[in-house]
Amino acid sequence: QLQLVESGGGLVQVGGSLRLSCAVSGRSYEMFYMGWFRQAPGKEREFVAALDALQHQAYYADAVEGRFTISGDKWKNIVYLQMDSLQPEDTAQYYCGAEVSGNYYWANEYDYWGQGTQVTVSS
Repeated sequence: QLQLVESGGGLVQVGGSLRLSCAVSGRSYEMFYMGWFRQAPGKEREFVAALDALQHQAYYADAVEGRFTISGDKWKNIVYLQMDSLQPEDTAQYYCGAEVSGNYYWANEYDYWGQGTQVTVSS
């Protein structure tokens, strides 16, 4: 069984940065497609970024391309989401997930989820 625990959220001003962490236990995150999603109140959970560690591939939503970076530390078994140039529209609950199908874009393909961490960007 895989367990995911997110941390690193908080309140930040426009243009600021945060780094989210997803601590993985049970198996190596490299065995999965690891994704970050976000969900704002009243909206559906949306794809932010995904990491295919074995293929050294990262994928991003258009809205965050160039501002967010997903990476992993295989020794610590942690997946990170570095978020720069944050904007008010980035405000949401952020979730880390793991899936094996390769359909990393779709939330319903994910087998495991963390509890989420809140990111609030103030203007």
